Amino acid sequence: MDVCLSVEKEVDKVLSKFQDINSKAEVSLEDLVQRITDIKQELAENSAAGSEINTAQALIITQCLNRVKDSLAELSSNHRDMHGSVSKVGKAIDRNFVSDFSSVVTEGAFDGDDQTAQINNVICEHFLRQGMLEIAESLIEDSQMGIQSQQKEPFLELHRILEALKSRDLQPALNWAQANCDSLCAAGSSLEFKLKRLQFIGLVEQGYDCQAEALIYARNFERFAYSHIKEVQTLMGSMLFMKTGIANSPYKHLLDAIHWVDICDVFTRDACALLGLSVESPLQVVVRAGCLALPPLLNIKQVMQAKQCSGVWSSKDELPVEIDVGAECRYHSIFACPILRQQSNERNPPIRLVCGHVISRDALNKLSNGNKVKCPYCPVEQSPGDVREIHF
Repeated sequence: MDVCLSVEKEVDKVLSKFQDINSKAEVSLEDLVQRITDIKQELAENSAAGSEINTAQALIITQCLNRVKDSLAELSSNHRDMHGSVSKVGKAIDRNFVSDFSSVVTEGAFDGDDQTAQINNVICEHFLRQGMLEIAESLIEDSQMGIQSQQKEPFLELHRILEALKSRDLQPALNWAQANCDSLCAAGSSLEFKLKRLQFIGLVEQGYDCQAEALIYARNFERFAYSHIKEVQTLMGSMLFMKTGIANSPYKHLLDAIHWVDICDVFTRDACALLGLSVESPLQVVVRAGCLALPPLLNIKQVMQAKQCSGVWSSKDELPVEIDVGAECRYHSIFACPILRQQSNERNPPIRLVCGHVISRDALNKLSNGNKVKCPYCPVEQSPGDVREIHF
């Protein structure tokens, strides 16, 4: 936090100086423009009268030209000062932030054709999710990935429908929901009902002239009568205020913009579930988790180097400190051995003993005494060959 405040202090200096220069320049330029305008007007009047420029007028013009030159020199000097202040921000960033992350990265983690292909696929999927088709196509061409058009189409369709929803155009999403009606029903999704509810509210909002049309459209809620009975009753009640305006009725909450935000989230979640995709871009999740994890890792690495105990963190597969990346980045169960207090991994998986207690493989090896293992939590003895590996 201190390093961020240090950089922010330099940025504030630049912004303050820029605002000061900008305000002074505006005043100076307005004054010059006014002087030049007055001189032009006076010269035009003399020209119409057939008079020549007198000595006083020539002196005024000379003074104005000198004033222009002085203003330009001042602006140029201020511009150079601004460059110096901006360069100080860059130096502050270099001084306060670590740019070399190699000390906390496993060497060779991204080496090899398979790893490169996986990284390219994740980046390409992110661009397709965002609708950046041209960038994704360039990446596919440069990396020679074999992605067919049918693989790209679901991402593009997802993006098109989301953009339409953000513009409050429900039709593309309704068409998609009706085309995937069976799959959505099997998954217990409420997407189709929420889309039709928004469509109905749009008709009610238009007032008494659309009463007949809204009444006809209300038949679409027949199949949702039991699963969404309260919502359907609310929608039907809102029709009573079509003449006076729903915005001035007890049902004005139906017009809240939060419903449009909610429908975008619901569509994204359900569409990604049907396509077998994660709701969030994997690249976005990894970058966010990395930004949260890097500062404490770099700090503990510096502490280890200062105390000359860098050998303590010998394996980068295991973290030397606990990193909290938030509940939104937790996607699977994590087992920590109750004996060694270590988090399980592929080389040290959780092991179930015959008595039902679970420990890590490393703990099992330490507790083994020949062909016998005594459970650390109960008196049951067993053979190491009787244990079973657990997969979360």
